[in-house]
Amino acid sequence: MSMKPLEHDRRYGELDQVMRAYLGQPADDTPERRSRALDAYLRHTWHTRPSAIAEAERQLREYSRNPPGRVRLELGEFYAIPDTGMPQSEIGGWLTVLADHLKKSIEEGDVPEPTSPQTHWEWHARFPETAQLLGGWFSQDIVDEFPDHEAAVADYAATTHPQLVARLVGELHELLALPLDEGDYALAAAELGMEVGPPEPFSHGAWFQSVATTLSG
Repeated sequence: MSMKPLEHDRRYGELDQVMRAYLGQPADDTPERRSRALDAYLRHTWHTRPSAIAEAERQLREYSRNPPGRVRLELGEFYAIPDTGMPQSEIGGWLTVLADHLKKSIEEGDVPEPTSPQTHWEWHARFPETAQLLGGWFSQDIVDEFPDHEAAVADYAATTHPQLVARLVGELHELLALPLDEGDYALAAAELGMEVGPPEPFSHGAWFQSVATTLSG
């Protein structure tokens, strides 16, 4: 039978977070160099949940030592590592390399420098409520659901808990404080799920500021 959510999180919860950081990214870590994906995981986690890195190191190492067999995977009793493009026989060694990098990061204080998000996972991990707004209210379906962008923002505010609206405002201010140009704001919007352009005459950055101001009021 499948694992219960509590059992899954106790045994594989942080391993899963690390694996999610690799979605769409190459698993090209070596003993000497961390991948772009692992850097993103460390950069975000050091600044939000630093104690989770040690748990990730433990879970990665435990999984590499005791990989599940085919039957237990089919029964759903183990976490299935997502497809990384590498042969199954190399997965255990790769997980050990990741665990070694996490251990080194903790023991030596080797923390990636703060910067704007560098991967799809990192954009969503850092700006989750912004992704909720942009992906949920500003998909290509907006033309069928709302007369304009202003109405979509108003609907978000009316149907979302005030604390989450406040969190969104804080995320938008943090996004606007990053050293980004207009092309970077457009990239951020796309990474966070926005499938339409900002309303005329706004640029992406100016529209983010407008939304923050509107929801602050």
